[in-house]
Order: sequence, then C-alpha cells, then structure tokens
Amino acid sequence: MPHSTARSTAKKHFRTVFNLLERHHKWFQESLPLIASENVPSPAVREAILSDFGNRYAEGWPGERVYAGCIYIDQVELLAVELAKKLFKADFADVRPVSGLVANLVVYTAFAQANDVMLTKAIVKGGHVSMGPARVKGTAGNVGRLDVQYFPFDDENIQIDVDKSKEKIASLVKEGKPPKVGMFGGSLILFREPVRELADALKEAGAVVCYDAAHVGGLIAGGRFQDPFEEGATIITMSSHKCLPGPQGGIIVSKGEHADRIKEVTFPSTVSNHHLHHVAGKAIAMAEMLAFGKQYASQIVRNSKALAQALYEKGLNVVGERRGFTESHQVAVDVSKYGLGGDIEKKLEQANIIVNRQMLFQDVQKGLHYQNPSGIRLGSQELTRLGMKENHMKDVAGFLARVIVKGNGSQRVRREVAEFRRDFQKVHYAFASSRGAYEYIRIA
Repeated sequence: MPHSTARSTAKKHFRTVFNLLERHHKWFQESLPLIASENVPSPAVREAILSDFGNRYAEGWPGERVYAGCIYIDQVELLAVELAKKLFKADFADVRPVSGLVANLVVYTAFAQANDVMLTKAIVKGGHVSMGPARVKGTAGNVGRLDVQYFPFDDENIQIDVDKSKEKIASLVKEGKPPKVGMFGGSLILFREPVRELADALKEAGAVVCYDAAHVGGLIAGGRFQDPFEEGATIITMSSHKCLPGPQGGIIVSKGEHADRIKEVTFPSTVSNHHLHHVAGKAIAMAEMLAFGKQYASQIVRNSKALAQALYEKGLNVVGERRGFTESHQVAVDVSKYGLGGDIEKKLEQANIIVNRQMLFQDVQKGLHYQNPSGIRLGSQELTRLGMKENHMKDVAGFLARVIVKGNGSQRVRREVAEFRRDFQKVHYAFASSRGAYEYIRIA
C-alpha cells in the first residue's frame, strides 16, 4: 500500500474514533442513564484524569516508589488515602487497586490460601462474579483458587438467612474446613446485609470479615446505609465510580491490624502501576463527597424509593414490596410478564433508557441465563447526580412503563426522553463548574 494511501486510511480511522466519541456524548445528553454500576463524574474529576499523571509510573507505596518523578504524585496519593480514611472512618486505606474486582482479589490473596473456604452470596442471589467459584469462572475460585461456598439465602425476605448461615459456619468448622473469608455485599444489594448478626460467628471460626461496597460505597460514606465497620467487618472493598462518583477504579479501607498485609499484597502481588490519573480523580471525588455526600446519598435513596413506588403503581412487579422495595440506589424489577430482561433491555435502549438485565433469585431453577434473565436492575445515582428529585422519578417510571407495559413505540418515547433531559445537563453535588455533565471537550 502506498504511503499516502496508508496515511489516508489511518486518518480516516482516527477521525472515526473521535466521531463515535462525540456521538456517544450526545446520546447520553439525551438519555436516562439508569445502570446501577455507573455514574457521571464531575468536570473536576474529568480534568484530573486528563492530566499528565496518566502517563507516569509509580509502583509501590508513596515514599517507597520503584520510579523517580513522583514528588507530586506521592502528595496526591497520600491525600487520597487520608480522604478515604476520613470518609469511611477507617484506620487504613489503599487507593491503588484499579477496580473493585482487584480490591477483592487483594483480600483473597492477603487472607486466604488455595482451597481455603470463603462464604459469600451466590451470584444469582446478588453476589458478584469477583466472588464466584471456579465453575462459573469467578475470580475467587478461578484466580484466588478458593473453595467458594454460599451463605444460605432467604428469597422471600431478600437477605442472607442468619440462622442457617450460623449452622453452616459451625458445620464447616466441625468438618475441619473453617471459612477464612466471609464476604458480604455484592452486585444486587437492595437492603442491609446481616454483618452484625454473623460477624462474631465468622471471626470465631477464624475468618476475616469483608464487605464488598462496590455499589454502596457512596451511600456508606454519606451515612445512608449500614456502617460495616460498626457492625463487625474489618475490611471494606469498593469501586470508586458507582454511588461514589469518581473515575473507574477500586479502594480498600480497613482496620489497623490489616494495614501491612493489604499494603504488601496490593503491590507487587495484584497491582503494578496503578493508574495515577485515576488516583487523582479519586481524591477529587472523595473531597466532593466530604462536602456534599450526605445530601447526595440521602437524595439517592429517596429517589430510588420514589422510582420503585411509581413503577409498582404502574403495574410492574418491583422486587421487595414487603420490605419497601429498596434502601439503596438500586431497584430490581421482574419483567417476565412482558418479556425477558435482555429483550426488554434492548427495547429500552432504543428509547434512550439505559438499563441492564438482571438475574433474579429463582432464575436458575427456571432455566434462565444471564443473557436473558427475568429481571432488570435500575440505579438512581446518576439521575440524582443530574439534579433529579422524587417528582422526576414519577416521570422516569412513566417512560419505563410505556415501553415495558404498554409497548409504546421506541422512537416516540426516545424523542420525549430527549426533551425531558433538556433541563438536566449539569452535575450536582460537586464544586461548581460551567461544563455540562456529558459535554464533549476537545483537546486535539
């Protein structure tokens, strides 16, 4: 291929990428982002992750780096550590994990050996793939080589069965296979976990008690969910980009007795260079949460409850009715009366309503697969970040119901959703900025 032709082809691809990026931003300016594992960071966080930190290496702990050139990087990371400790009332914090999954892998590596037992929730009961056994290619079993066993689960009350779990812990001890890790939290988390009720039994068996707060970290920081440390956990892992509205990444906070072990396992065992621009973004996001987190978390929960109630009143089968539907940012809906979750997800996407399909508690027994389960999962945190309140959740529920229940044409709903979104284009619960939430910022 002649040099001029090759260059022309490369330039075409170059422009295509930027065109697609801009189209994505435009799409999200006109959509209802309801995926529970996402959020929109503030323009200040976006500025931090565009910085030169993203081009540098800083393996190791601040002051103990493998690389030079870290004078300012070290100061930012240490500030991020202090902010995390303050937000979560922790003795120790490590902001180096590059995801919530990696944060969990640090725990498995630090506190268990191959074939040790970990007790957690099954994925179909609200657990996460990072907690899964080898047979489902889960991180804990496939990478950590743990013997993953499950807390008995009460489907009707949507919670771990405390009495049966205590019996299981005792049985494992009697068999000579005491659990080494008890992992709470997960991917579908509508209500508090029974940490207080099970922590002592796990500790007496020799297990470390960890809480995966990937989804609810921001709610914990804002004082609107359970406090795992107060209830007996000694480690909390989390993502930094869900209810905690920072850049994608992970954080670990713990009691002091675990500090050295977590620190030495994070590097070099599980993290090499740790995405320094995202560490800066985490620091900015946590500073914002210190200033605005209580108001933000409270509004998230109010919005979730309002959304769930409105959907229920429109005839949708919202999970958890007997317990008030939700105490978190999440709402789970059984849509099997109208179709399967994967199909409904696609129909909603065509209407500019972005959700994700969700396996519900009996889906395995029904022979359903994660690609097309019986449910969908909704999150209120991003719409809350855009300034929406309870009354707006009624409108959002109306859009959802028109597509799911009434089967209204996606194009008409799409236009109305775009019109509805016109008044919600700025990030709230953050330090002031003139930039739009999804504004595409040109540099090149």
